[in-house]
Amino acid sequence: MEKTSFKLNEATIKDIQQAFQENRLTSVELVQAYLDRIETFDRNGPKINSVLTINPDALKIAAQLDEMRGQDGQGPLYGIPVLLKDNIETTDPMPTTAGAIALEQNFAQQDSFVASQLRNAGAIILGKVNLSEWAYFMSKEGVSGYSSLGGQVRNPYGVGTFKPEDVGGSSSGTGAAIASNFAVVGVGTETSGSILSPASANSIVGIKPTVGLISRSRIIPISESQDTAGPMARTVADAAILLGAMTGVDEQDPATQASAGQALTDYTPHLKTEGLKGARIGVDLTYLNNEEPEERAIMIDAIEQLKLLGATVEEVTIPQQSFESDVLWYEFKRGVNEYLSTLPDEVPVKSLADVIEFNKQDPERRMKFGQAELEKSQSLSDDPADPTYLEHRQTDLRHSILEGLDLIMSEHQLDALLFQNNRGAALPAKAGYPSITVPAGYTRSGHPVGVTFSAQAFSEPRLIELAYSYEQATRKRQAPDFESY
Repeated sequence: MEKTSFKLNEATIKDIQQAFQENRLTSVELVQAYLDRIETFDRNGPKINSVLTINPDALKIAAQLDEMRGQDGQGPLYGIPVLLKDNIETTDPMPTTAGAIALEQNFAQQDSFVASQLRNAGAIILGKVNLSEWAYFMSKEGVSGYSSLGGQVRNPYGVGTFKPEDVGGSSSGTGAAIASNFAVVGVGTETSGSILSPASANSIVGIKPTVGLISRSRIIPISESQDTAGPMARTVADAAILLGAMTGVDEQDPATQASAGQALTDYTPHLKTEGLKGARIGVDLTYLNNEEPEERAIMIDAIEQLKLLGATVEEVTIPQQSFESDVLWYEFKRGVNEYLSTLPDEVPVKSLADVIEFNKQDPERRMKFGQAELEKSQSLSDDPADPTYLEHRQTDLRHSILEGLDLIMSEHQLDALLFQNNRGAALPAKAGYPSITVPAGYTRSGHPVGVTFSAQAFSEPRLIELAYSYEQATRKRQAPDFESY
């Protein structure tokens, strides 16, 4: 399958860059090896169905980078293939669809800021990956990892045995593809749990950054107050490298102005094996999975491991809030209408109302699970000064920050809070705060479990220290087994 002797499976950015320097590997060979692996295991064999579109220019770009290798100023991702979630625009000849048939002719006229930053760092955009349609904001009846355009993404750890939704969402394709070694690293997006869920479900590392650390311009939106892109990788080191490559102040995204002076372009100095020594970690045990004793046991073991590595783990109580916020639905209508209004004439929808009517024309194919969330959003105001919207947003901020993360972390002088998988994702999501998830083990049936650290705004360096320390001491990740295919 591979046309190079280089060991592709589980290869890191460091492994690949070393092979480049020693002339044991070229970017063309690397891209071809990943394309072969996608054909063998994504299109055929277990049919993971994670990669929606291959960049037809990938090999040509790789050849150009091979010719220029060794020149000054080449970035940390030089010659490295990256997969993007298919809600992130790129000028490569691939549409940006959010998994929706309505957008299958949406060919971008300009790069998203994220794509531009990746190119500046030397990355090769290998392709776009499938996702939960409209980033899982179309219907609660829908299955994670399913889109009308791409079908169902499958979890590589349980092909044929796990439920479809066990792949996690909405960055399902990114999670499954990176776990399956279809690229070195990938980019997902999160509004609430959409990086953390598929990363933990597919036994990889996911970083949900502080809102504003990474630009959202030319990314199909859900929520201006919660959306962010973020790295997904097989190791904390690779996720840290990718994170640094994507940060930056973008005049098209006002939220990035707050990151000026806060964002780093290199997070690798924070890859510290003793990062947990002296750390204070808070855990609310009600956020562990009490319904699955095996998963809970893995988390209890992880907590003990944190203590062995020098951390103090303190039980805390996070205030439980029953308030049901409509912020996402208000912001989705406003953001999607603005986005769709800029699309080329070939795209048949120019507003959320258009999308809803388009789907009704062929409901079995275009809205298999309905579109209740789209319709709810359409029923609300798109006025940013709407009093109900403003009230809900202020309530979210009060619950998640003043009465939530800030309160708990200040009272107990914590470096981070610990959660299982994405079970605590809503709190930092509403606050705009960062989280990182790392593989913690597997149940007897093979379900991956992740430990997730969350903290306050722009605490990515500290979170990377904590996660790297845990990862290096435990090394829980195991590659999925495709040997039978």
